[in-house]
Amino acid sequence: MTSTTAWRLTGVSSTCPVCGQTFIPAGRQRFCSSACRQAAWRRRQPAAPAAAVPKMRTNRRALTVYECPACEQRLLGEQRCPDCQRWARRLGLGGVCPHCDEPVTLADLGLDQLSAGGCDAG
Repeated sequence: MTSTTAWRLTGVSSTCPVCGQTFIPAGRQRFCSSACRQAAWRRRQPAAPAAAVPKMRTNRRALTVYECPACEQRLLGEQRCPDCQRWARRLGLGGVCPHCDEPVTLADLGLDQLSAGGCDAG
């Protein structure tokens, strides 16, 4: 049982699947030109994803309030107490209080589920 495909028959014209032009294939040629072959290859390939712009990452450590377990000093963005040279424990995200210039957490301001009070400024 033999297969009679167009590429096995000599002198038989074939149609280019890209541009539709009729041509006489040489060997197993499927396309009329290298330009059509490249165009077909590009159509088969998935589109390249757009270059993703990386998100600007926020340094969470700089926004985290820590407290020294020995002297109970609050530190903003520093994990080690400069006075005691001990590692401080993390209290949560926060910033500097505009009234007393002390580090306060979001929980201290009531912006978190845990509300533990804030500074004494009124």
